Amino acid sequence: MAHMVSKRPSNSIMGNSALAAAMSRRTALWQLGLAGLSLAAAPAFAEDMIKLPLPSDPRERPLTHDFPQKGTMILQRTRPPLLETPFDVFDRGVFTPNDQFFVRWHWAVIPTSVEINTFKLTVRGHVNQALSLSIDDLLKLPQVELAAVNQCSGNSRGFYEPRVPGAQWANGAMGNALWTGVRLKDVLDRAGVKAGAVQVRLNGLDDPVVPDGPDFKKSLDIEHARDGEVMIAYAMNREQLPLLNGFPLRLIVPGWYSTYWVKMLSDIEVLDKADDNFWMAVAYTIPDTPHASVTPGQTGVKLVPINKMVPRSFFTNVADGTTLPVGSAPLRGIAFGGDSGVAKVELSIDSGKSWQATALGKDHGKYSFRQWQANVLLGAKGSHSFMVRCTNQAGDVQPGTPNWNGSGFMRNVIETVQVTAS
Repeated sequence: MAHMVSKRPSNSIMGNSALAAAMSRRTALWQLGLAGLSLAAAPAFAEDMIKLPLPSDPRERPLTHDFPQKGTMILQRTRPPLLETPFDVFDRGVFTPNDQFFVRWHWAVIPTSVEINTFKLTVRGHVNQALSLSIDDLLKLPQVELAAVNQCSGNSRGFYEPRVPGAQWANGAMGNALWTGVRLKDVLDRAGVKAGAVQVRLNGLDDPVVPDGPDFKKSLDIEHARDGEVMIAYAMNREQLPLLNGFPLRLIVPGWYSTYWVKMLSDIEVLDKADDNFWMAVAYTIPDTPHASVTPGQTGVKLVPINKMVPRSFFTNVADGTTLPVGSAPLRGIAFGGDSGVAKVELSIDSGKSWQATALGKDHGKYSFRQWQANVLLGAKGSHSFMVRCTNQAGDVQPGTPNWNGSGFMRNVIETVQVTAS
């Protein structure tokens, strides 16, 4: 089960009563923080700027420090909040700190407070008995922990050429956390899934900004929802979920893109037919082609809902324009295998003519970031093209050519940085 660790309810991170109390106290802070934030003017976020390494303008983004429970973040959009993790954060360790974990919402109507004492998670639909579960009810179920990467479908969209619409993320619309919660399977089993169930539809507390806007809902096939790995998290990195990352409950779908990781989860509906709502049938669909890639302008391609993530790897201690002394140079970075564990990470310092193995860091499970490192010898002054690629346990390798689709989804081309030796 990919390093998923089960714990008895009495061994919860903070203790069940302390956990519930902490969640209750958190609501007051959020009511104050987000109510003020929603009225803030755009210039309040523009104290500092960062220039992202994108192929086209505008490349500059504000750095914001003004979102509650968040440290320094790259501001992609104020409403709904789209906050990108500054990439230097990923050089500090495998787990992304909660206060710099990226944020992506679809609708701007987000609750500014959640009253834990009255909050309920409903389970309904094609089940033997409908449920209305409190946080205390969930804390009584077996507790599990799982390390998993949460990555936006459009992470790195800003690098697409030709450019496509949507948030122009660099590589920071991702993060890795240790998630704590309960198995979705255990909740579904408590309700009793009826024969003939096809999918499970998940919904959160956010609402459309217009009356006829499609409510954000996502569905998983019943077998996937009950695989024992999909979970309902109430903590990340052994702390409470920040509200902007889904407080009080968030769905965790390890190995799949973030669109399925429903935040502020409040409703679970078991369906006896395939879900055809907008967010499944129209939005978040990809070409049913290798690497979800098409030629710009190509039409008539079958589309399917986006699903499993693909392997990626990055440099974290060097970037384009870095200058290194001639001689031995330490390189390091992170990688993840998508829906499978990291098998190997390889490095090239000669534009891909030759590749060498790197040393992998601790394995936190097949869905987690994994650190890599290597020492290279720069024997000559001048420009060097460094490349890094990941192969996962299923044998999938990062491609040398970037994919392209009209949504800017699933980019995972081999990362390249230009470094100067002096």
